[in-house]
Amino acid sequence: MSGRLSVDVAIIGGGLAGSSAALALRGMGISVALFDQGFCGAQASGVNYGGVRRQGRPPEQLPLAARAAGVWTRLRGLIGIDGEYERSGHLKLAQTDADMAALEAYAETVSGYGLDLQLMGSAALRKRFPWIGDGMVGGSYCPSDGHANPRLVATAFPAAARRAGAQVFEQTAVVGVTRQAEGFWLETATNLRVRAGIVLNTAGAWAAPFAESFGEPLPLSRIYPSMIVTEPLPPLMDVNIGMEGGAIYARQVARGNCVIGGERGLVLADPDFSRPSSDGARAIMNRAARFFPALQHAHAIRFWTGTEGATPDKNPIIGFSTTTPGLIHAFGFTGAGFQITPGVGEVLAELVRDGYSPTPITAFSPARFRPARSPASPGLTGAQDQNNQQKSEQREGFPS
Repeated sequence: MSGRLSVDVAIIGGGLAGSSAALALRGMGISVALFDQGFCGAQASGVNYGGVRRQGRPPEQLPLAARAAGVWTRLRGLIGIDGEYERSGHLKLAQTDADMAALEAYAETVSGYGLDLQLMGSAALRKRFPWIGDGMVGGSYCPSDGHANPRLVATAFPAAARRAGAQVFEQTAVVGVTRQAEGFWLETATNLRVRAGIVLNTAGAWAAPFAESFGEPLPLSRIYPSMIVTEPLPPLMDVNIGMEGGAIYARQVARGNCVIGGERGLVLADPDFSRPSSDGARAIMNRAARFFPALQHAHAIRFWTGTEGATPDKNPIIGFSTTTPGLIHAFGFTGAGFQITPGVGEVLAELVRDGYSPTPITAFSPARFRPARSPASPGLTGAQDQNNQQKSEQREGFPS
């Protein structure tokens, strides 16, 4: 599509963060254009493991994760399907005493966040989950966590946004964004020019260049999680499994297939793409057979990898640009975005409409990556700077 278009908000990136924001904005009556260089939900949002968990997240992420948990419980009414969401619970295993001590310390740290973690030793673990192999010291169980099918969820959100009136442009790369007095102008590879009052940068692993074009270099690397799915098997895993230290994660879907991850793919010459490693696939399956003996003779029928953006501190970047009024970032979910991004979309819509969100996101501000001022240089104190940033964010909301 070529020509010109004018909308209140333009969103760059059709993954879950961008598409859920588009849906939430349409619910507020705000006009939206959503752009993806490929197909919405085809990147990290649609090829991840599918864990819907709060357990294991740092405390600063838990209010946002709680916000997202509320979205998952009303998924069918929101996007028209349940996305195979199952509130199975999430069990995190400990192989050593040190791992168990880490789980116990985490449970104490997050005791006020409503996770209701249940710690258990080796005997209790074997009694409750007899299909887990020997050698585990214990585990931590979060009953309200679960899993879902990312391929379904990541495509259903943009479809729901389109039905709600968002203009969704797939295979339409945004090749340039400029800020002018009347707002932003976006140029696409299809020669469509778009005017927007506010821009959301939700471009995932491709988001950093958009920030840098506005004088805001933000640290973003790439990771390539690799997954395996087995043939359908008799019912075995009745919880979403994780491991302290990240050696493996696994879940079983209603059809009987087990989805297993814990390795990285091999980067290709074009870093946008990767492929599964044969060594990594063998390592994952050998681990799975050791931890879950019923999988010893399971056939792996499919392998895949995905491209995800990662930040140095493993927290996402969410919030108003520190350089450009009307620009809002949401990217860098570092392999843990599937659960929280439906909540992120609602937060982004509130930032657009109101200039702030009641869900705390200060820890994710892009301002945390600004170079520290020299103590001898003039300028605002840290407290003054943060206060002014908050006031600026409150002013930048969509005009009511």
